[in-house]
Amino acid sequence: MKNNIVPSIILTTALLVLLVGIYPLTLWGIAQFAPNKGGRVTVESVQGKQYMNLGQAFTAAHYFWSRPSAVDYHAAGSGASNKATTNATYLAEVEQRIAAFKAQNPTVQTAEIPVDLVTASGSGLDPNISVQAAYVQIARIAHARGIEIERVEQLVATHIQSPLFGVFGPQKINVLELNMALDALQ
Repeated sequence: MKNNIVPSIILTTALLVLLVGIYPLTLWGIAQFAPNKGGRVTVESVQGKQYMNLGQAFTAAHYFWSRPSAVDYHAAGSGASNKATTNATYLAEVEQRIAAFKAQNPTVQTAEIPVDLVTASGSGLDPNISVQAAYVQIARIAHARGIEIERVEQLVATHIQSPLFGVFGPQKINVLELNMALDALQ
C-alpha cells in the first residue's frame, strides 16, 4: 500500500497542475489571437443597440433567413437534434423546411437549395450561412423590399467573410449583420 500512495499523490498533483493551470492558460493564450480575443462577439446596429452574435429566427420575406435551429435559437440550451439522416422524423422536418423555402422562393429549384438552409447546425445557434444560401434568397428579398436585385447582390458581396487565415473553413455571411445592413440600405 505504501508503494501506491506516493505515486498516486505525485500523479494527482501533476495532473492538477496540468489540467487546472497549464491547460487553461494555454487555451487562454491561443484565444488572444482569435477575433475579439476569445470573448463574446456582439454586433452593433445603426441605432447603437448591441446584439449577441448568435443565430436568430428571421422568417419575414424581406430578411435573409438563418439556418434552422433544433433548439429554437435558445442560447441556454445549445444543441443539435441528434437524429440520424435516416430518421423518418428528421427527413420529414427537412422536407417540410424545403417546402416552406420553395413556397417563399418559387424561382429556386430544389437542387439549388443549400443544405444549410434546411438543416440545423450542431449548436443550433450558428450566426452564419453559406454564400450560396444568401444568393438563393436575393430575388425574394429584392421583390419584398421593392429594390433592385443588383443592390441586394452588391450588399451580399460586401458581407462575405473569408475563411480564418484564408484557409480554415468556407466563406460565410453573418445573417444578423447582413439583415441590419439591409435595413440601413432603405
